[in-house]
Amino acid sequence: MTTSQPRDPAPDAASFPDPDEPAVPDATAFLPPARRHRWGFGAFLLVEAVLLSSAAFVSVLVGDTGPGPLPIRVVLLGTMLPTMIAAGVAVLITYVRGNGPVADLRLEWRWADVKTGFRFGCVGLVFTTLGAYLWTQLVGNANATSAISALVEDRKMSVSAAVVMFVYLWLLGPICEEIIYRGLLWGAAEQLQWRSERWAGAAAFLLSTAVFAASHLEPLRTTLLLVIAVPIGLARLVTGRLPGSIVAHQVNNFLPALTILLGALGVASF
Repeated sequence: MTTSQPRDPAPDAASFPDPDEPAVPDATAFLPPARRHRWGFGAFLLVEAVLLSSAAFVSVLVGDTGPGPLPIRVVLLGTMLPTMIAAGVAVLITYVRGNGPVADLRLEWRWADVKTGFRFGCVGLVFTTLGAYLWTQLVGNANATSAISALVEDRKMSVSAAVVMFVYLWLLGPICEEIIYRGLLWGAAEQLQWRSERWAGAAAFLLSTAVFAASHLEPLRTTLLLVIAVPIGLARLVTGRLPGSIVAHQVNNFLPALTILLGALGVASF
């Protein structure tokens, strides 16, 4: 005698669509497509013009500082204000001609990006230190000094002025510069028609790295600035978002900012 095998249950009639009933489309079909921003290289050129013109205006406004300790107004106006104004204009453009800085400049915050940016920043710090040493041996210490380092060289500052400059060079300055170069300029490069996202990312990386180095207007340090810019750009390329490159930039700037702080306070001579 054989036992009968259990038969599959009859399919529920509700599982088959009624041919007379109209199909219900997927809910995502009603979502609007992601909007592309309406700004490009013209926006970046405008921000660069704002940066240069405000720097020229501030230099006239500050005037000759004369001998003695560096006044805090020089620190606040001469080193910080132009870049902050330019970054503010860049953010404003994303509101007026785009979808805001979070969407257009990829300012989404993720802890994974912070970790990636920290790693790239540490690697960049090593290469920057080695590059600065080799560059100093080739061109001399005077020709390898940055514009800000030359400004505070052999000049003491008040504690408040030195701390403000340290915080700006370490934390605030990288945020402003990343908004301009690996935010606005990067987004303008990606806006072009490329074969794939990989090509767009590679083009944005190369262009932003070169322009970042050249825009400092320090011809003797351009090669060194390229070495500094590569790990920062790679952090932006790998994560796909701006906070990664911001953290990498901040890590890379920490030791130079600390050096300037200690030298300006007269604690150590470098």
